[in-house]
Amino acid sequence: MSRESEVDLPGEPLLPGALPEALRAELVAFRRDLHMHPELGNQEFRTTAAIKARLEQAGLKPQVLPIGTGLICDIGDADDTRPVLALRADIDALPIPDTKSDCAYRSTVPDRAHACGHDVHTTVVLGAGLVLAELHDRGLLPRRVRLIFQPAEEVLPGGAPDVIEAGALEGVGRIIGVHCDPKVDAGRIGLRHGPITSACDRLEVALDGPGGHTARPHLTTDLVTAAARVVTDVPALVARRVDARSGLAVTWGRIESGHACNVIPQHAEMSGTIRCLDLEAWRAAPDLVHAAIDEIANLYRAKSEINYIRGVPPVVNDPAVTELLRDAMTARRGPHSIEDTEQSLGGEDFSWYLEHVPGALARLGVRPPGDRTTRDLHRGDFDVDEHAITVGVEMFTAAALLDPPPPS
Repeated sequence: MSRESEVDLPGEPLLPGALPEALRAELVAFRRDLHMHPELGNQEFRTTAAIKARLEQAGLKPQVLPIGTGLICDIGDADDTRPVLALRADIDALPIPDTKSDCAYRSTVPDRAHACGHDVHTTVVLGAGLVLAELHDRGLLPRRVRLIFQPAEEVLPGGAPDVIEAGALEGVGRIIGVHCDPKVDAGRIGLRHGPITSACDRLEVALDGPGGHTARPHLTTDLVTAAARVVTDVPALVARRVDARSGLAVTWGRIESGHACNVIPQHAEMSGTIRCLDLEAWRAAPDLVHAAIDEIANLYRAKSEINYIRGVPPVVNDPAVTELLRDAMTARRGPHSIEDTEQSLGGEDFSWYLEHVPGALARLGVRPPGDRTTRDLHRGDFDVDEHAITVGVEMFTAAALLDPPPPS
């Protein structure tokens, strides 16, 4: 979607690093190519190769991660007095069909789509890297910048732990990223101090009993009733054992049991997610959920087996790094281009980086101004106003130029 946004008011015209028109057109084409060839987590071989080739064409030396997909690339000279600023993008797609009907760059891969904007995130970091490399050649880049192209964000617990284990944060003092937001107009970003996303874990529960005839439930374990009570009572029970402001929510997505109307089954399965706004409540959630399930299951004499799969903690934006993004966006497009954003219930594995270094995630507006059509994330018809690529690139380059050295 190439519709341009409303005219941006100028910010600081003397700040270098604006996106040249020729590179802007190239980046739009690069994003569309990624959009047509989406790859799932830890399978992003074509995507990795495309990024690597373009960075090498610019004279850079990207390094593919040991896991075989994703890569990191440093720009600028090492300086022991100034920690590295990292720019992170996620590169994987989703296992859903692309349902856009009138789109020349719709996915060519069945049941695969860039429906969360990772093609945009990737293009933004690539573009910022190319601009910063040119600034470095001119002697205008005051610090080393590291590009991180991370695989498998959509696969719990995310690809970030593998990237961290590979040493991507060595020497890094701050890390920044963006996530597409279809509720924000292109040309604008959303910022928030503190938590901006929520924790997200996965839950799988199995209940077992001897089974029996529906005429005599008193002689066996009424497993369907037990499963129904787990589904309905556990969310309420857990919610009453934490501060309500933590927003701890158990939500079921699947329940399955039985094959005949007059047979009490021997096995039932449920799966769902646990989402939480608060870091401390997230840390307590596994014990709380286990206890609540066991209490309900024991009440109905069902044997429970619980698989609590840790996902990601909430992204908690560092105030100082958030203000760096505010300064960068103000320098490029003025203060009108920034809006406050709310904490979402979505999960993002950018949070793992923030367990090690301060950082901030901004919401990148991708909605065509004036268009109120719903194109939400994780939908097959998701698309963006590609002016957002220019906005993201120029915000990142400004952040690299404005990021102050640490106090002496």
